[in-house]
Amino acid sequence: MNETWLIVGLGNPGREYEKTRHNAGFRAIDILADSLGCKIDKAKFQGLYGQVNYKGKKLMLLKPQTYMNLSGRSVLQLSAYFNIPPARIIVMYDDISLVPGRLRVRAEGSAGGHNGIKSIIAEVGSQEFPRVKIGVGAKPRAEMELADWVLSTFSANEEKALKNALEWAGEAALCIIDRGIYETANRYNGKQ
Repeated sequence: MNETWLIVGLGNPGREYEKTRHNAGFRAIDILADSLGCKIDKAKFQGLYGQVNYKGKKLMLLKPQTYMNLSGRSVLQLSAYFNIPPARIIVMYDDISLVPGRLRVRAEGSAGGHNGIKSIIAEVGSQEFPRVKIGVGAKPRAEMELADWVLSTFSANEEKALKNALEWAGEAALCIIDRGIYETANRYNGKQ
């Protein structure tokens, strides 16, 4: 078993953030961990992580505990320790440019204004890591502070739309490992 992959779910630690838009990545990775029978309960690398064998590969599942804007510190520490290159770091996170419940898979790219991704790019020194973006909806009003929006919770209807997307996000992460980014993008982009 030589290939190690890191799947990261982004979010903020603490009960008050659990159901916020910004914590879609945490929620998706919890669902994925359950499906794989993996406990994310080891505290190290400024995060909580778990390890599981998957089709002859070692998977590390990570929830950084640094708060969103410093997520990259945790990602860098774990990936450096286990010698995981950026191309095998998959990040699941919230995206305000997608309607709730929609996914978008990308091979690489800029942070697009997302502070968690900005931090990972800065710490890891690369934009070339796969992402699974989970739609959480755009701000309802232009004058609303972005921070207030991403730290708000979903309506009942949005929560319904999100339910499948949170499961699909983990499936998409595994599909990237199994079949590569482009086939995964074809299968999951726009799925709702």
